[in-house]
Amino acid sequence: MRYFYSSLFYLVIPFILLRLLWRSIKAPAYRHRWRERFALYNKSYPQNVIWFHAVSLGEAEAVFPLVRQIQKQHQNVEILITTTTPTGSARVNAVMQETVTHVYLPYDIPDAINRFMRCFKPRLAVIMETEIWPNLFLACGKRRIPLYIINARLSEKSSLGFQKIPSLVRPTLAQVTLVATQTEDDATRFISIGADSSKVKTLGNIKFDIKVPQETIEQGIQLKIDLFGGRFVWLIASTHKDEESIFLDLYQEIKKKIPELLLVIAPRHPERFSEVKKQCEQQQLAVVLRTSKENVRSDTDVYLADTLGELKMLYASADVAFVGGSMVPSGGHNILEAVAVGVPVMFGPYMSNFKEIARKVLVANAAIQCKDEAALILNLLILYDQPSYRATLVEKAKAFMIQNQGATDKICKTLDLVMVE
Repeated sequence: MRYFYSSLFYLVIPFILLRLLWRSIKAPAYRHRWRERFALYNKSYPQNVIWFHAVSLGEAEAVFPLVRQIQKQHQNVEILITTTTPTGSARVNAVMQETVTHVYLPYDIPDAINRFMRCFKPRLAVIMETEIWPNLFLACGKRRIPLYIINARLSEKSSLGFQKIPSLVRPTLAQVTLVATQTEDDATRFISIGADSSKVKTLGNIKFDIKVPQETIEQGIQLKIDLFGGRFVWLIASTHKDEESIFLDLYQEIKKKIPELLLVIAPRHPERFSEVKKQCEQQQLAVVLRTSKENVRSDTDVYLADTLGELKMLYASADVAFVGGSMVPSGGHNILEAVAVGVPVMFGPYMSNFKEIARKVLVANAAIQCKDEAALILNLLILYDQPSYRATLVEKAKAFMIQNQGATDKICKTLDLVMVE
């Protein structure tokens, strides 16, 4: 089955490259460093590395505390972090800088994987969340590289899909040293697709261990003072296509009841910045871009955050935050960054990618889920009218975070058992 998979992968490579080229029209970074995606390197890199793979921005943010902890405990170890997306790549370079090596993960074709392995000679492989690649995992198995899937999560839909190809998935998972899942449900699903039950442990979600620097919070507070003045700031974070229009339509209605309302929008994908700006202008809303460095005036309707890497700071500048990807069926985004900053959090009905976090935070009465536009309006007005309720949400959310922390330490100790051998 793996040979059929590999042959099919080779056949679709031209279409994958065309897709990269298409995406690069709006996001030029997609056409840069394409050689790395085939493990064609034009310089030498460190070998015997501890290798972490974090597919995109969210996974990269989550893995940084673990990487720092390992660097602190093993100061001479070389760290490699791979990503798949340009946003993830940019975040690794911005946060970790020269303390780690970074390249894109090559495509899962045998010759590219073999070149990657020869170049870096990993001594330990750590894969974030749900990345299961047959040729990559087999290469680790053949080279006796301990392979961990950490912060592992698997939706019911994905598990049903994997169960349809057991002859490919079971041999792939047989190469894994340990699957460290976020929840017991995730553990059950990994076992259902072929993971050895003795190699599956529930260690929790490392995203709860996020620590936001006080400096970042202070920068956000100062931004609100200097730029937003006395405006009531509603941050709509990590929005997707068709989602911004929902809030732009609601803004007109809410503005009648909150005259000092300022809508701050931070789109998830940088290639959509100009598209969102155009939407604002089409609705005749006064918009200020963050990169323009223009002042927010009393008649400014929307402040468009057309930058990367500043979301935590923007959370700190807000009175209320809505975490996007959840008013459209995109699966939602991680609400824990906003919680860690200390801002009241709202999110929509579509949270399939963060189902367990959403369930737990609602049980703790530490955030608000809005089923539709009417609920958005109602809950925002309640939060606006009741500062004490906003403060209560923040306190409950902080307690919720503390109760669920500790996964990073558990995973680090588990990896240490291998690293000290």
